Amino acid sequence: MFSSFVVAFIVGGLICVVGQLLFDVAKLTPGHTLSLLVVVGSVLDGFGLYEPLIDFAGAGASVPITSFGNSLTHGALQEAEKHGLIGVLTGMFEVTSSGISAAILFGFIGALIFRPKGRI
Repeated sequence: MFSSFVVAFIVGGLICVVGQLLFDVAKLTPGHTLSLLVVVGSVLDGFGLYEPLIDFAGAGASVPITSFGNSLTHGALQEAEKHGLIGVLTGMFEVTSSGISAAILFGFIGALIFRPKGRI
């Protein structure tokens, strides 16, 4: 059991290191880095490589933002098999709708409670 925690920590940490290197070395903005990591997770799932990574690393692969890209692609591919092209559009949001809804709701609540910097 302890070894699975170590593997999750190392894999999740490596994903975070890649993100930090994109900030520091490539001088990418947070938005560009976030988008790139989501696309990488999506591409890895498209090639069938992300699910084995989740099986190996558990939360180390399912918690970082790359997992969001994995979920989008995984849902789209599953629904495309059942419903064709319309399944691609509905499938990617079927799996991730609760996370997207929570982000919108908490972002709205945060905007109501806090003031942005630079505002008097």
